[in-house]
Amino acid sequence: MKVRGVRGATTVPADTSENIFEATKELMEEVVRLNDIDVDDVASVLLTMTPDLSAAFPAKAVRSLPGWQWVPLMCAREIGVPGALARSIRILIHLNTDKRQDELVHAYLGEAVQLRPDLATD
Repeated sequence: MKVRGVRGATTVPADTSENIFEATKELMEEVVRLNDIDVDDVASVLLTMTPDLSAAFPAKAVRSLPGWQWVPLMCAREIGVPGALARSIRILIHLNTDKRQDELVHAYLGEAVQLRPDLATD
């Protein structure tokens, strides 16, 4: 088994704790579904938000998912690059898996589809 990275991103309409919680939860559930992830195979998760978001920790949404309370989570702030996509939440799941890199499915939801249209799923 190797450690692989599975990525995803989404956006929120406004900087509220409810928006951040719901968008993060939706994103995590989609990445888990697309990759059939067993939480016991997850080594850690890095969550970032753009500088215009500060109402809540996205890790709180991940911890609300069944079985995820024991997974090491880290929140960080994205670099404030001029012109970058606003109100964006990104995840990087470090996963123990036998899958090849090209077998992993990354999820880009909402306006975040424009970050990686080549990887976006409908």
